[in-house]
Amino acid sequence: MEDTFPSRRWLVIPTSVTNSIDFDQVAQNSIDSLRISVDGNYTFVKYDVEIVETPYNIHHIDADTGEDYTETIEAGVYGRPSIYSIDYPEYTYEEILNVLSGPEWTTISEVQYPS
Repeated sequence: MEDTFPSRRWLVIPTSVTNSIDFDQVAQNSIDSLRISVDGNYTFVKYDVEIVETPYNIHHIDADTGEDYTETIEAGVYGRPSIYSIDYPEYTYEEILNVLSGPEWTTISEVQYPS
């Protein structure tokens, strides 16, 4: 199965830290646009990352001195917002769909049953 939104990530965070979100770094535009868990204790933000699997070099010329220099880009995940912490779970698209369909995020009245 092809991964939908392979560069997008979702970070579940406590609502107590929403004032620390830099909305220039995430897809949501304000606290008012955040979805809140049923118990009111959690929300999430989504953002895009760049995954570098193999280190590579970029060659530059310093604009002031004209000197060549090389920058090494190490393997890793880049583009996470400043609110990111390993203390908060980060999910892919398929993973967050499972989380958000659970009882912590969806009340029975929100579930759509066929008629």
